[in-house]
Amino acid sequence: MPEAGNILAFGAIALGIVLTPGPNMVYLISRSICQGWRAGLFSLFGVALGFVFYMLCAAFGITALLMTVPLAYDALRFAGALYLLYLAWQAVKPGGNSPFQVMELPVDVHRKLFLMGFLTNVLNPKIAVLYLSLLPQFIDPHTGSVLAQSLVLGFEQIAISLTVNTAIVLMAGSVATFLATRPVWLATQRWLMGGVLTALAVRLTFEGARQQS
Repeated sequence: MPEAGNILAFGAIALGIVLTPGPNMVYLISRSICQGWRAGLFSLFGVALGFVFYMLCAAFGITALLMTVPLAYDALRFAGALYLLYLAWQAVKPGGNSPFQVMELPVDVHRKLFLMGFLTNVLNPKIAVLYLSLLPQFIDPHTGSVLAQSLVLGFEQIAISLTVNTAIVLMAGSVATFLATRPVWLATQRWLMGGVLTALAVRLTFEGARQQS
């Protein structure tokens, strides 16, 4: 089992990531508003399967492989930090987009919704960064099985994501309408998310360097 401090710290980062703008949030809100909460939940089930895919890949050796090649690990770490900074800029730049701005989507059957949710998550670089770069920093080989720790932290992240995204799906219309009619709230949300993304990028850069020293 991971140490309690690592569980809490990783949970806080997972919560920060799920609350930041990204393809998953945009897609789930747009789908829920365009086709209803049931369609949003089927899409969310696909997103959850994408999380399981990344978690199992990381737990069974992809992360270990990257960690044995320092240059590959550093490249992934800095690329992840740059990507988070890019998302932060997209959130706060003049005329920037909010994750609560809805895209028009066609009506699709549940099977297609599930598949699109899965693909949206699997192709989301933010999730790859979470599992391939952040997760290993909260695993201590001296406290027990690396595989068991990876699975515990992975399922913790999935549980947090499902809880937050279920609330987003069920309240998508209300949240989007509330923010769209209140420019101050919308601007505050954008700057708050931009700040969280920047903090995550800084932590990813310097925490990785500290772990290697």
